[in-house]
Amino acid sequence: MFLVVGLGNPGSGYAANRHNIGFMAADELVRRYSFGPWRKKFQGQISEGELNGQKVLVLKPETFMNLSGQSVGEVLRFYKIPVENVIVLHDELDLPPGKLRVKRGGGHGGHNGLRSIDAHCGKEYRRVRLGIGHPGDKSRVHGHVLGDFSKAESEGWLMALLDGVAAEFALLVKGDDGGFMSKVSAIVSPPKPKVPKKDKPAAKPDQKDGNDDAGLQKQAGEGMEDLSGAAKVRVERADTPVSNAASAMAEALAKAFGKKK
Repeated sequence: MFLVVGLGNPGSGYAANRHNIGFMAADELVRRYSFGPWRKKFQGQISEGELNGQKVLVLKPETFMNLSGQSVGEVLRFYKIPVENVIVLHDELDLPPGKLRVKRGGGHGGHNGLRSIDAHCGKEYRRVRLGIGHPGDKSRVHGHVLGDFSKAESEGWLMALLDGVAAEFALLVKGDDGGFMSKVSAIVSPPKPKVPKKDKPAAKPDQKDGNDDAGLQKQAGEGMEDLSGAAKVRVERADTPVSNAASAMAEALAKAFGKKK
């Protein structure tokens, strides 16, 4: 049997707080897998269900955050659940919004809910650390964790994170913490689609200046025989480079009047 603990504070005034992301994750887990209805018991709300053939209890302590361990301890003693089979869902200041990490044991990092569970149950439980980001200044931490998620957060990364945690939770029950983290991260931050590379334009065939000039000269020369002498002068003047203009003019005049140059 496993015990999943979502941490938060009871009451509608705290429901949308960043500090209550553990409650939110617990609610989504129960909803997704159609666990039993929430019942008041063990100083909290508890629901029962099954994942991967394992019985799973989901607990939301209602003792307020800093006394969470009292509720968790009662459940462990009643059902004789080893602390190694406890998974705690909680907010984490030291992770960016939408990121998560799973760890077993270690310190509480100043989190009062974890501090209380350590005192009543020991430290060898797994923690699913759900990132809410740090406000940047220690003096603003209290207001940050007890402040509500914005609408943009609720409809963006928060929704994706809660959905991912619930969807892949069976991996935690199997003990595949690494697989769980990878799968949830892919749901929250899916890889960007690859942009297809554009085909390079086909290289133009090399053109030799001599051939081009010959073609142009051929086109320019066609029909010259049909022109009168004066017209020929005008055409030849137009086709003759400026540098040879004087010589070309003399030659054209000679031809036009039938005189030798």
